[in-house]
Amino acid sequence: MKTRLAFAVLILLAANTVSLADTQENDPKPNIVIILCDDLGIGDVRAFNPELGKIKTPNIDRLANEGVSFTDAHSGSSVCTPTRYGMLTGRYAWRTPLQKGVVQGFGPCIIPEDRPTISTFLKSQGYDTGLIGKWHLNMRFMDPHDESKELIGKPLKFTPPVGAKSPDGPIARGFDYFYGIHHARSMKAIIEQNVVTKHDDVINFLPDCESKSIEFIKQHSKSERPFFLYVPLGAPHTPIVPTEQWQGKSGLGAYADFVMQTDDVVGNILNCLDEEQISDNTLVLFASDNGCSRRAKIPELQRAGHHVSAGFRGSKADIWEGGHRIPCIAKWPSVIAAGSKCNDMICLTDTFATIADCLQVTPPANSCEDSLSFLPALKGKPNPSARDGIIHHSISGHFAYRSKNWKLILARASGGWSSPNEKTVSQDAPEGQLYNMDDDSAEQVNLYLSKPDVAARLLSKLESDVLRGRTTPGADSKNDVQYIELWKSKRGQR
Repeated sequence: MKTRLAFAVLILLAANTVSLADTQENDPKPNIVIILCDDLGIGDVRAFNPELGKIKTPNIDRLANEGVSFTDAHSGSSVCTPTRYGMLTGRYAWRTPLQKGVVQGFGPCIIPEDRPTISTFLKSQGYDTGLIGKWHLNMRFMDPHDESKELIGKPLKFTPPVGAKSPDGPIARGFDYFYGIHHARSMKAIIEQNVVTKHDDVINFLPDCESKSIEFIKQHSKSERPFFLYVPLGAPHTPIVPTEQWQGKSGLGAYADFVMQTDDVVGNILNCLDEEQISDNTLVLFASDNGCSRRAKIPELQRAGHHVSAGFRGSKADIWEGGHRIPCIAKWPSVIAAGSKCNDMICLTDTFATIADCLQVTPPANSCEDSLSFLPALKGKPNPSARDGIIHHSISGHFAYRSKNWKLILARASGGWSSPNEKTVSQDAPEGQLYNMDDDSAEQVNLYLSKPDVAARLLSKLESDVLRGRTTPGADSKNDVQYIELWKSKRGQR
């Protein structure tokens, strides 16, 4: 009798297991919306800077109240192009020939056609994919009068002519639909699919991104197929051009006005998801590509009580925290607890692996070398890291390595635009910097000389991660360049 009862229980358990598995497999795949602001400092979002933030951002704050806020999130670089490369590929851009700076357009796309991206991966999983906004990963343009001839950028002052086609833009990298620009200096040239369709006033670009995003969501919300919408807004990056409706709204100047308009665009995209009744099963990831630019007139904002980096040192382009610590929020009502916070250290390069994990699919080969899933954190669970640390990179190519509470910087100063930089720092400055981020998140007390053992340990980890071609578990990979110079400022001299 006991044997028969035990056997019956086993059958019942097995049946329940199959049922649960079937339910999990039959759950609809989530829609995915990534909103990437451009040059938005972590202190520009009130939810991340309640005491030192004076710009009103009610919609992004609402997103934080409805999702999870990451308090220790970082972009892959302190400038535009490398962050975008890293997020879409799950790999640091300094593993490519792009060792510093950003691309200028009118050149081959820096993502090779055979390298998987989030967009090509999601297409393989049955998603419709769209990109509305700023690409900034290089793309070639062909002469509209002779498509066998490639246009050269500088003589055209970065603005390709109407009718010019691109053979290697977003459409060739996994996106079904593209409306946008290459980068800020060519913002007048509006590209749809793979063709420059018009030259437009730059003040119209942000409103157009909003309307096109809403149009995309409304169209695809009626489809049985899930969609992926990537919205790299290009704001509040220069040119700082708030529309008339927003001019003067902040009382803090044009940059703050533009931030408020950007916040409104985010809110209208969220409202559209609600109106189409698809919010519950839509993963929204909101972030910035790096810190606030000095073009925002940071000293003037600070005199008015607004601190763009929320007390962290530096801003865009720098190796200090203000260059790469970013506002980052995820919302997915069916999975994420509203109003939650995560203090784990994550990087935008982790986006690819996280999305694959959400779909319970292994990322494709030759991808995600520097990408680890933070799905457990979305679910409010412990998120143990399988890597020793993350790597930061500045506009001039200076490196830093962060492991738990320690941050090692291979630069004498900011490594970017903030003062002092590598050219103006004192001759007596140590060759590197070391900070205990738990005690000194403002990076004021340099322990490089007093803690040589810690500096040596972190340097060894950095060297290993660079040479291995990956920072995540797995077989060693290859960098695209043979030699990567870690010490951009020569050791022992300025």
